[in-house]
Amino acid sequence: MTPESEREFRVYVEANRAALLRMAFLTCGDWHHAEDAVQTALVKLFGAWDRTRRETVDAYTRRIVANVLVDQTRRTWFRRERSYAFPPDQREAASPGDDQAEAAAILARLPLKQRATIVLRFWEDQSVEQTARILRCSTGTVKSNTARGLKTLREHYETLNPAGSK
Repeated sequence: MTPESEREFRVYVEANRAALLRMAFLTCGDWHHAEDAVQTALVKLFGAWDRTRRETVDAYTRRIVANVLVDQTRRTWFRRERSYAFPPDQREAASPGDDQAEAAAILARLPLKQRATIVLRFWEDQSVEQTARILRCSTGTVKSNTARGLKTLREHYETLNPAGSK
């Protein structure tokens, strides 16, 4: 890797790491797993940086993060762990204004692929086509995962707020 290419990579990482970390956290619901996934994705991106087209690097990087998160869930040790925004003895004391933790707790009710679709579509503001490219699936799959995920979230919201739902 040339010094110029390495500098471009550093600039890209500094500009995009926080957004990638937020996407990973909202997808998996655990800051430690999110940081691991982003770090693994950036290592993989570094190895492919010279072959990566700069106009598609954002979508490519999000795809790597999504794939790393899916790979993490396939590991047997990962499935035994349960992630919570707060430890059991601190859940009630958690501040209600912590929007990211609250969003992650609600999103944790969704299967991983629906969760990733919702995060990419609504938090990352990706189009159906962009989301399909990132997750390597058809646009129909993105649409159905979005519809199912929103339905589940809506049902959960209605159970929490029965008077406010119509």
